[in-house]
Amino acid sequence: MEANDNIESITGNPKKAINKLAIPTIFSLLLMFLNNLIDSFWVSGINADALAALGFITPLYLVMIGIGSGIGAGGNSMISRYVGASRFEDAHNAVIHTIILTFIVSLIILIIGIFFLDDLIILFGAGEVITYCLAYGQIIFLLNIVFLLPNVTSSIFRAEGDVGKATHPLMLTAVLNMILDPIFIFLLNLGIFGAASATIIASLIGYLWMLYWIYIKKDTYFKFKIKYYKRKLKIYKEILVVSLPASFEEIIFALVAIILNYLIITTSGVNEVASFTIAWRFISIAFLPCMAIGMATITVSGIAYGAKNAENFDTTIKYSTMLSLIITLLISVSFFIFAYPLCGAFNYQTGNMELVTRSAEILQILVFYNILIPFGATAAYTYQGVGSGFKSLGLTILRELILSMFFAYLLGITFNMDVFGVYLGAIIGMNIGSLIGFIFILIFNEKFKKEVENTTYPKKVTKDLN
Repeated sequence: MEANDNIESITGNPKKAINKLAIPTIFSLLLMFLNNLIDSFWVSGINADALAALGFITPLYLVMIGIGSGIGAGGNSMISRYVGASRFEDAHNAVIHTIILTFIVSLIILIIGIFFLDDLIILFGAGEVITYCLAYGQIIFLLNIVFLLPNVTSSIFRAEGDVGKATHPLMLTAVLNMILDPIFIFLLNLGIFGAASATIIASLIGYLWMLYWIYIKKDTYFKFKIKYYKRKLKIYKEILVVSLPASFEEIIFALVAIILNYLIITTSGVNEVASFTIAWRFISIAFLPCMAIGMATITVSGIAYGAKNAENFDTTIKYSTMLSLIITLLISVSFFIFAYPLCGAFNYQTGNMELVTRSAEILQILVFYNILIPFGATAAYTYQGVGSGFKSLGLTILRELILSMFFAYLLGITFNMDVFGVYLGAIIGMNIGSLIGFIFILIFNEKFKKEVENTTYPKKVTKDLN
């Protein structure tokens, strides 16, 4: 199977490839996170306990989504490196390995959801609102495959350079969820369970669109047919080397939110969690450019690394960092200026001005959390692209868990700065960790340049699929 136009477009100029893959993905992710905000918007109309429950269950939901994203990242990295080396048959085979792995992981999540969800919710300190947590969380975990498959399939489409197919179904999912939320929550009077049901139905419809392209229209580069599957333990291993650390990185992000919730409750109380939940969703939006550009970086850096193209690899690192930094700063400044009207959207029904005011105050503090993240994110995603998933994981643990949470505890608890100290400490640790990560990837980049300069590689051989 020879390269098509989409494949050709992502194996040339890395700047153009990143723009092609990242910019539509940014809008897709913005729409998806707008959907999350709309979720909070409608759930806040139930009561404050429901909104707090959403704050507690969201980290667990993100763990599940993160596992799907991790599998997608592992598959994307493996496929991209094969494409860069012009090993198209192996790339095709890696796609099927990735899908099979997704079903296996989905079954494991299902078992965990059935037997341990109650205990996890209690462990995370949500005992006061456990009824709301279970109403939202149980159906989400039972039908987790509806969320895993779209994420993984989107990553595969991205690896073949078809950003439209990678993003449009996810955008449809977000729009449908916004429409279905008020219908299921209020019109059908299903409350927070209705919010979960709307999310599942919307995601399923989005994935059906992907299946239409794959099996009915049949215009995807990779055919997703089991006849192309040739079991190779090496491919599973290479996918897992990236997907396991990438999944753990998403788990770490969720764990950070859980720890912050705990520190916030300890220093201020459960009402602060509701305000923090609103502010944190906006902070997540500011991180989206890094995430979208990072997804593109996995593909483009993987192709450059597989092709042993040091110049393109260097350009990928520098351009990804610059682009994500500019966009992140613009979003952060906008959120600081418009914090009060943005958070005011959550006052539409409850009339809780204290919630709005406090959320805006928290948002104006936490915008500094994202300032230097582009440096650390570029490092992490580049390591995933070259197949060094555990190095990416190590940097994420250092940045998110060790430094950020250490300083949050140090200032908030040890130095008795209360909840402000928690926020300030998290900001300090995150920014220090991001700079350290970027230094590591620059060192790796220089080593790769020298390796390419000192090595003569054999001519690539393209093997077609029959």
